[in-house]
Amino acid sequence: MQNTVNDIASLEKKSVMYRRQILKCIKHANKGHTAGSLSCTDILNVLYNRVMNVSPNNFSDPNRDRYIQSKGHSVEALYTVLSDVGFFPESELYTFSKYQSHFVGHPTRKVPGIEHNTGALGHGLSVSVGLALAAKLDKAPFKVYTLLGDGELAEGSNWEAMMAAGHYGLDNMLAIIDYNKLQITGPVDSVLKVEPLREKIEAFGWEVQETDGHNLAEMEQLFSSIPFKAGKPNLVIAHTVKGKGVSFMENNHVWHHKVPDDNEYATALDELRLE
Repeated sequence: MQNTVNDIASLEKKSVMYRRQILKCIKHANKGHTAGSLSCTDILNVLYNRVMNVSPNNFSDPNRDRYIQSKGHSVEALYTVLSDVGFFPESELYTFSKYQSHFVGHPTRKVPGIEHNTGALGHGLSVSVGLALAAKLDKAPFKVYTLLGDGELAEGSNWEAMMAAGHYGLDNMLAIIDYNKLQITGPVDSVLKVEPLREKIEAFGWEVQETDGHNLAEMEQLFSSIPFKAGKPNLVIAHTVKGKGVSFMENNHVWHHKVPDDNEYATALDELRLE
């Protein structure tokens, strides 16, 4: 486990810094998935700064932990955190979506720190199941972490992966659902109902916990305590706010893929003040 941030207050400041950086990159590129990146910022903050055993120093170590971002369209948050923990300089972030830049709108292995190309929704969990099964077969110590979007659960491959993970007892993996309850066209349950979500996942043999996806201390304790039950894969439903941290973006699906104008940008940065 890494511990690059010593206390929760410092971790909270990092989340504010990350959200500011995400907005700067999106504004500079004039494109990006804004609200979904803001909703998963705290999850990534906790994973990379407190939980996972992965860093630029051990990325070639076969026993490093693996992180797969299945909701790949929120890559701006991932790039921001990877830069902060040292995988590449901050200046690289400002090449996002520019000509010939590797920093494109979905994760690619051409970017340091990215384990797998993702963004075709529904694939990340299947990849994670394969990695976790390989670790079991090799008796390797690493854990596998993956982040899914709630709208992504409409993809049937997720449920096939869940069934396989339960069958093989992959208690060395943790899936986290960024449950902000909105997707590009509106509320998730009006597009394709996912509830009762917890009961569905438990029926596939997973041990499920729920948490406030913006409570850093609670997530640190929860993510660090896997397996929740020996012999069962682990899943956390993280209840989040789409557009978290910016009042006019919060719980507003139109900000799924939208760039703030100059006045909105100034207002957003003012709201995300570093005390």
